[in-house]
Amino acid sequence: MIASKTRSDSLSVERTPDGPRLVVSREIDATPDVAWSLLTDTHRWPEWGPSIVGVTSENRFVQAGTRGHVRTIGGLELPFRVTECANRRWAWRVAGVPATGHRVEPLGAGCRAVFEVPPLAAPYALVCRRALASIDRLARNT
Repeated sequence: MIASKTRSDSLSVERTPDGPRLVVSREIDATPDVAWSLLTDTHRWPEWGPSIVGVTSENRFVQAGTRGHVRTIGGLELPFRVTECANRRWAWRVAGVPATGHRVEPLGAGCRAVFEVPPLAAPYALVCRRALASIDRLARNT
């Protein structure tokens, strides 16, 4: 019998710097730096973001004020602006609308990757869960 580590996913409601959010998280068997790099590297977003097929941005790695466009599966090209980026947490607005927050928390030898979903976008938590599974896979292969 081969033992494997079970990933711990969770779903909760939390008060974040952007107000109450539906929080989707996953334990990642990688350092916080590796997970943070995946979350902030705009070139890698299409690798883990199920709804993103392309990104153009003035910065490869997001920082407060970064602007660009995301191209979605449906062919929409939407403008984005990163509204904050500090302490391994970043948030953005897409097409002028507050969107998901992203953060990485140290957790023992690994970390927890977290998406903060605005209440009106609650169904998007399912997409975030898929994204976290992809981030976990990519982080373990980095």
